[in-house]
Amino acid sequence: MKNHHHIVVLGAGYAGMMATARLARRMRRTNARITLVNPSARFTERLRLHQIAAGRQLADFQIPKLLAGTRVAFVAGTATAIDPRARTVAVDGSPTILRYDTLVYALGSATDTSTVPGADVHCYTLNGPENAARLAARLGGVAAAGGAVTVCGGGLTGVEAATEIAEAHPRLNVTLLSVDEPGSMMGAKARKHLYQALSRLGVTVRAGARVTKVLADSVELADGELVAADVCVWTTGVTVSPLAREAGIATDERGLVLVDATLRSVSHPDIHAIGDAAAIRLAWGQVHGTCQSGIPTGQYTADTIARLLRGKSVKPFRYGYFHQPVSLGRRDAVIQFTHADDTPRRAYLKGRAAIFYKEKLVSSTPLTTYRLHRYMYVTGTLSKGGRATRAM
Repeated sequence: MKNHHHIVVLGAGYAGMMATARLARRMRRTNARITLVNPSARFTERLRLHQIAAGRQLADFQIPKLLAGTRVAFVAGTATAIDPRARTVAVDGSPTILRYDTLVYALGSATDTSTVPGADVHCYTLNGPENAARLAARLGGVAAAGGAVTVCGGGLTGVEAATEIAEAHPRLNVTLLSVDEPGSMMGAKARKHLYQALSRLGVTVRAGARVTKVLADSVELADGELVAADVCVWTTGVTVSPLAREAGIATDERGLVLVDATLRSVSHPDIHAIGDAAAIRLAWGQVHGTCQSGIPTGQYTADTIARLLRGKSVKPFRYGYFHQPVSLGRRDAVIQFTHADDTPRRAYLKGRAAIFYKEKLVSSTPLTTYRLHRYMYVTGTLSKGGRATRAM
């Protein structure tokens, strides 16, 4: 291994943190240097942002403390440019240009408010704890007046936001708008429990509703109907950083970095892309961005970099989905177990069993995993997908 090989990780989300913690473990007896770049020193628990939106206080986990004792250098700043030829990264707020030998691109994704007119002006998102906190502050006043909240998007994020808000603020009139049926990816029994929870919490569900415009006090649907909205929460659509495309790194039409079977950029092999920022295609189809899939990509990439630096061969990335965990407020949840391609199995959990499963085995596990890497290797991969991922 070249002396003082410098590995730079861009992004400290679930995938980036996993890659960093595991790289620190892998590289502890080498001269390799690891630098982690992230806009905030606080680790964002994206799995819990709907709780902040509902007014709940969460623990403040500082990234430098999570990585204490690992020799990882943390840079608080936003990556503004990558020069793949010079192998450098410019960081806003940093006086120096970071030079890398290996780059891990883990910039993640955010809710896209650019596709529907008015969404960027009038909607709140769960893009980070600051945005969620602003939503919480607004909801307090609207709840006191018995106002209306409209959540746009019936995916798992939309369902969790709607139920959390409705439970925390019973006086609010909460409406969930969705093109598809909420929970459509789940099996019939899990979906039934999800709908029962929405009904119990007083959430009005409007499936088949396509939003065409967001106004200051309402949401306009495709048929011209106006749905009242003192507060509009936008949870549908995803966008990624333009940094890779602007740097000339090969991306797809959405800006996801195109990678080979080992999660290395097809245009720049010294760049590894993971999590929501990568276009990862397996035998069963393309991986969609979640914490569940992001953490295994970080684990795999850390192991891959370590093996490559030691001149060893690398096996292709394998992954399969295992579950769809959904909070339904603080006192209910549903877990749909899945096949590798994320289609539902027969098995599911609901109620107290699902609450325990999600809290102890899903939401709290990433932080525990990062900490434990200071002492041992801990897997973050629930499933490699079995036969579904063995061959392309």
